[in-house]
Amino acid sequence: MPYETVIGLEVHCELCTKSKIFCGCTTRFGGAPNTQVCPVCSGMPGALPVLNRAVVEYAIRAGLATNCNITRNNKFDRKNYFYPDLPKAYQISQLYYPICTEGWIALEGKRVRIREIHMEEDAGKLVHDPWEDATLADYNRCGVPLLEIVSQPDMRSAAEAVEYIEKLKAILEYTGVSDCKMQEGSLRADVNLSVRPVGQKEFGTRTEMKNLNSLRAIARAIEAETARQIELIEDGGRVTQETRRWDDDRGETYAMRSKEDAQDYKYFPEPDLPPIEISEEQINALRASLPELPEAKKRRYREELGLPEYDTGIIAGSVPLVRLFERTCAICGDAKEAANWVMGEVLRLLQATQTLPEHMAFEPDALGRLILLTQKNVINRGTAKKVFAEVFRSNVDPEAYVKEHNLGLVTDDSAIRAVIADVLKQNEKAVDEWNRGKVQAMQFLIGQCMKALRGQAPAEKVSSLLRAMMGGDLQ
Repeated sequence: MPYETVIGLEVHCELCTKSKIFCGCTTRFGGAPNTQVCPVCSGMPGALPVLNRAVVEYAIRAGLATNCNITRNNKFDRKNYFYPDLPKAYQISQLYYPICTEGWIALEGKRVRIREIHMEEDAGKLVHDPWEDATLADYNRCGVPLLEIVSQPDMRSAAEAVEYIEKLKAILEYTGVSDCKMQEGSLRADVNLSVRPVGQKEFGTRTEMKNLNSLRAIARAIEAETARQIELIEDGGRVTQETRRWDDDRGETYAMRSKEDAQDYKYFPEPDLPPIEISEEQINALRASLPELPEAKKRRYREELGLPEYDTGIIAGSVPLVRLFERTCAICGDAKEAANWVMGEVLRLLQATQTLPEHMAFEPDALGRLILLTQKNVINRGTAKKVFAEVFRSNVDPEAYVKEHNLGLVTDDSAIRAVIADVLKQNEKAVDEWNRGKVQAMQFLIGQCMKALRGQAPAEKVSSLLRAMMGGDLQ
């Protein structure tokens, strides 16, 4: 019997605010454990929260960019549960009046609906120490502002889920809402998944896989859980509603806790924070401040710059690549040449060095200036690639590097003739073969001349001068 997979995602993204949602502690990643906490975010009795205005603005920006309605009057609620990474035993979140509702993101050939986006605070982090056989709590992350973006169950495959997250990630990066560094936990997803016979309208029993923080893990977890549920049903078993953990090393999910008979979280209105009122003027101002979003940028690249569909998808899918591409275009004035370099040497070196685009360390003007050197025939393309490798690795100045290493093209005719004359003296056999009508000898001599010139002379000029000095035309 063929089955259909039904997937909904709950994506958590940490916001790019400098301070936490309800206190002034820094949100900087990587601090020593428990050094970025205060009485508010560590849950000390009597400490009162104060809402960070920027969190509300970032939430509205995210909602507008994902086609959501903005709730004009919304409020916070307490979500009560006990867990060691939550020192005050409740999380301030939004249940009844989330700030954004009823949005969507366009995939290839369909839309995935967004049920809601709500603001909340992040919990701490548990660190398992196998040497001491202990679990340690780091509360630095407590109170870091989060948006939880909840989709409808509109996805039907791992590929669609990955495409949805890629497009959502790009939107959040473009709008400056989040850096979306999945390796640092800034973006992570819970996957709700069920299977049903093809054609059946009713959903099957779903499971939830928590805190997946890479696209590869999300895709593999969906494939594995889909296969597990189908096999269980085919063997006469029954899927249990439960929370499961993905084991990336073993390539399988395992049960954490059952949700089938669990009571709901105990929510009640947050008594220490007033309701939030958002005016039409605020919404319009934030809408006007939105940048050109990924789909609009891809369309402009295709229609105005003439770039291929594939190139636009790669470049526009990464904010760092967009910045590099557009700055390079502005300097060299040739969009297709800029795109060729980004799609070629930039991506090749990123892959070869396992570097993320956001970690490129060279000056943003360097690539455009390097292309100008080729356009002005100061260096050829082969040399430019070698220079760019040094730009990428060591952030060298391209013009200074070319000058220091004497990499500029030799364009003086007399200097080229001198090298050709020396090559002819050293290759009398090839000269004799040419004089006896062997056409291949000229190609050999051209190669020897280019080698002697270290590829730093225009091949057309070398060929022309060599033919003239040999007293005959290349056939």
